[in-house]
Amino acid sequence: MNNKNKTFVLDTNVLLFDPSSINKFSDNNVFIPLIVVEELDRFKKDQTENGRNARYFSRLVDDLRSSGSLVKGVPLSSGGNLRISILREPATKHIGIDLSINDNLILANTLYLKENGENVVLITKDINLRLKADALGVAAEDYETSEISIDELYSGQRTFEITDTRLTEFEKNRFLELTEEEKKTFFANEYLIIHEIGNPQHRLLGRYHQKKGGIVPLIKTREGVWGIHPKNVEQQFALDALLNHEISLVSLVGKAGTGKTLLAIAAGLEVAIGQQQFSRVLVSRPIVPMGRDLGYLPGDVNEKLGPWMQPIFDNIDFLFGNQRVNNQVTTWDELINQGLLHVEPLTYIRGRSLPGQYMIVDEAQNLTPHEIKTIITRAGEGTKIVLTGDSEQIDNPYLDSINNGLVYCIDRLKKEDIVAHTKLVQGERSPLSEIASEFL
Repeated sequence: MNNKNKTFVLDTNVLLFDPSSINKFSDNNVFIPLIVVEELDRFKKDQTENGRNARYFSRLVDDLRSSGSLVKGVPLSSGGNLRISILREPATKHIGIDLSINDNLILANTLYLKENGENVVLITKDINLRLKADALGVAAEDYETSEISIDELYSGQRTFEITDTRLTEFEKNRFLELTEEEKKTFFANEYLIIHEIGNPQHRLLGRYHQKKGGIVPLIKTREGVWGIHPKNVEQQFALDALLNHEISLVSLVGKAGTGKTLLAIAAGLEVAIGQQQFSRVLVSRPIVPMGRDLGYLPGDVNEKLGPWMQPIFDNIDFLFGNQRVNNQVTTWDELINQGLLHVEPLTYIRGRSLPGQYMIVDEAQNLTPHEIKTIITRAGEGTKIVLTGDSEQIDNPYLDSINNGLVYCIDRLKKEDIVAHTKLVQGERSPLSEIASEFL
């Protein structure tokens, strides 16, 4: 998107996805058909993320009006120019598309600019519109915030081969000093399977501590965490990140059944209720059903939100079931009544300041990069945020496995020393769940 002398035509869904996208095209020109502004106008009263983004874009463009005529073009902070104009029909009348359809009007604007000599590209998250553009010989691209592929996504872990002498040193001293060259190869809080050269069976687990410049061992949980014991190496990495007070943001990615949400809630209860390190555990998730409107469900707000929050309560029920087996009498109802545990949709998070809390955001792959930023900026002093999700299981129609808030956050923050990430691979829910995830 950084080639010179291009004109990028933006579709409505691009601006709803990222209202500041007009500044993301370097010093190229940005053109917005007037029909796009009219479509955005229909969203401006909504209390959803789309409504907020539509209002943000309107304010952004209104501020630009002071710089000149939007029809002729106004300068952008990126170095490019923005134009907003009425429909201009293409010179060729034989295109065979119905101009009463909004998408076709956007396409007609793009075609007009091309016929008038501009090096034009249509930017849309609508696959069908990209297909239409291709049929008319118009260049069209998806709006992408990430430049990586799913295979290149940072996993948060790797193997590290060292000599038997160094491995023994790490086990004895509980710290392994690294050379300057070795330090350059690691990201902050990257998890390591450290084994002897040529002998993978002789191994230890550790985490790269950026400030100390070496590898430290994982936090041990001999008695488990609220009855939960890690069942594989990745879960050990996850629990270390979740329980570590030096780490303020944790992201866990994995397919269904790998234990992401269960581990996050168990660790949250342990450090907030057991160790009293946080004032409460706040568990939240985006509401992204087949249709977004909660009005289709009967009852008061709690009854409406119940179905969307139920997966979280299922995990909490499981954890407290383990506690009852261990003859503990506390119930999660009591913790909620005491204000120590709170479950709510992300709709209610915006605009708040959340100090001293252990905040878990489940299904974070259904959030846009802008939403993820909004959530993380809610964190007050002493708050820890845990993002969990499966980047292959997207319910939001404008997101995909790479261009979603969870992946965006992982890629952008992997170098920060208060951030940790790990990928859970092995399914532990049940043998049936595992084969379903792998083969269906």
